[in-house]
Amino acid sequence: MTEPLPLGSTIGILGGGQLGRMLSVAAARLGYRCHIYEPGAAPPAGQVAERVTTAPYENEAALRAFAEGCDVVTFEFENVPTAALDLIEAQVPIRPGREALRISQDRLTEKTFLQELGLTVAPFADIPDRAALDAALDNIGAPSILKTRRFGYDGKGQARLQSAEDAHPALADMNGAPAILEGFVDFSHEVSVIAARGTTGEVACFDPGENVHREGILRTTTVPARLSPAQRTDAVLIAAKILNALDYVGVLGVELFVTAQGLVVNEIAPRVHNSGHWTQNGCTVDQFEQHIRAITGWPLGDGARHADVTMENLIGDDMDRVPELAKEKDCAIHLYGKAETKPGRKMGHVNRITS
Repeated sequence: MTEPLPLGSTIGILGGGQLGRMLSVAAARLGYRCHIYEPGAAPPAGQVAERVTTAPYENEAALRAFAEGCDVVTFEFENVPTAALDLIEAQVPIRPGREALRISQDRLTEKTFLQELGLTVAPFADIPDRAALDAALDNIGAPSILKTRRFGYDGKGQARLQSAEDAHPALADMNGAPAILEGFVDFSHEVSVIAARGTTGEVACFDPGENVHREGILRTTTVPARLSPAQRTDAVLIAAKILNALDYVGVLGVELFVTAQGLVVNEIAPRVHNSGHWTQNGCTVDQFEQHIRAITGWPLGDGARHADVTMENLIGDDMDRVPELAKEKDCAIHLYGKAETKPGRKMGHVNRITS
């Protein structure tokens, strides 16, 4: 058994947004230091971390200096350039491993991986050009969703095709970016499982949460989700299967559609996840501490839920509601320290204890 990373060691975090911020707080509680690497100035995570390197991912000298000062490196978002990861990994372990990143960075690779594991996914097709799109529409049909294969999030980089007439304009809007067409899934609701795997191979899963999106952005996650006991078991087993197939270390988010025919895997995220924020007030060990435990070699928390919770994202002008939210009973406020409020920007979240 590998010994846990000694207390006082430094955890490097690629990305300085709110997930990096909450990882830094969790790491500090366990006696670790954090070093943030973020191209943008004054990142939210920098307010709570010991060190911040502000440099682009193309700056090899900055990356080397960062890696030399860390004992393990993790990340808060998937789209870190491969060359930067190569340079860092030559000096220090990266957890979760590179294979999970490679798969999740490309929707086509991700869908193929999940399908090869025997999991159910939406019908999909690679779309390198208009001819491929026409052929895919003949097979998959409409409504369907055209998505960029890389770099999409919060509803960006995708277009819903209500009919074949929508297809060519949507493809043109992607400006030549590699794309994938996904068939429409007739689902009643979406759930997600936040799961973790440690360095010893142990797996721990949190309860599935039920998600509601508006305009492509997660608005609320509620636990317990509307699932039968069999569905709840299936959701956890799906997450565990993915973790083990990737030889994963850390926390992983798995989004699932609930359909009359069973659970359909929508996507995976190799990191702590917005839909897992409820764990901060619903569990003894939340997803952020769980991730730090996993990557440093600690035993995992069991993830047991001690309360029913609804998490609500605070987006844009929702920040105006904070004074009133602060008066609510059983409402925990988590703000991200972002200097500027913008439409569609996640500024914080609240967790309401509902039982």
